[in-house]
Amino acid sequence: MTAPSNPAWETFPPETLHALFEAVEIDDVVDPDVGLPDPIDLHCSREEMGRCFALCLDFWSEGVRRNDLLRLVSTLLRKGDLSPAERLQYKHIRAKYKHLRFALVLYDARHRVPPLFSLAVAIMGHLQDAFRNGRRGAVTGYALLLRALLARPFWAMVKRRARAIRLDTADGFLAYRKAEIRRLAKALEQERLTGHEFHTMRKIVSRHVSFYDTLRSLRPSEHHYKMSRYLSAINGLMGSRHDDMIEQAVSGQRAYRTAAPLDADIWRRVEGLVARYPLGTPQSLPSSKSDGR
Repeated sequence: MTAPSNPAWETFPPETLHALFEAVEIDDVVDPDVGLPDPIDLHCSREEMGRCFALCLDFWSEGVRRNDLLRLVSTLLRKGDLSPAERLQYKHIRAKYKHLRFALVLYDARHRVPPLFSLAVAIMGHLQDAFRNGRRGAVTGYALLLRALLARPFWAMVKRRARAIRLDTADGFLAYRKAEIRRLAKALEQERLTGHEFHTMRKIVSRHVSFYDTLRSLRPSEHHYKMSRYLSAINGLMGSRHDDMIEQAVSGQRAYRTAAPLDADIWRRVEGLVARYPLGTPQSLPSSKSDGR
């Protein structure tokens, strides 16, 4: 079934944007004591999906200035590195790009990121890795690529495409989230994972973190907070482990493609999520009428 037309994207007050910023700032911080809500409620109406995407879009639009990013790129081309304050600014800009990338995958009926937007986020990640690790040649190469993507025609195209998503139906969104958790369950069946397989798992977790970060900023509740923090703990552990894998690959200690066991703490937390996540058939979903479709 074709997804219905999009609602008009709304904008949000500063306090809502700040709440999302605070959630995103700790989306990889490990809380050792956080538990999952009981039960896990998966309901999200299409109206709420639209508001979630609108907040992510506003978060990016208000928080990313083309000239600010161009200035940071110019500094990297001249010096090969950024000051601590500039690194923090770059981190915040990249976080807003990543959050919108997650939103484009989550809420679009095709569950795909527009190629130019995806490329920009990937290059920003490679560039950050390069200047953190003092690889001047890589910094120059990635900075030039990012500067090209910030040219006005590409910038305008990215903004236009980000606003032109086909919002999925509530049923489609639910099915997508369940399929993602089933992919995590399948990964747990493997005794060893390559760097790529591990990173794929982490991207799934990161997308779910972003959903609950957004949801708890829009509609605070204990349920959304617990989901956000539990997933953030997994995200943080996996992020640290992936950084180690990258460093080992760069230093030649271990190839990125070499499979290794999943860390026990990560396995335990992901297994807990999979075990508690309601993956049954969506018999009790609200009707299309009540879902605003």
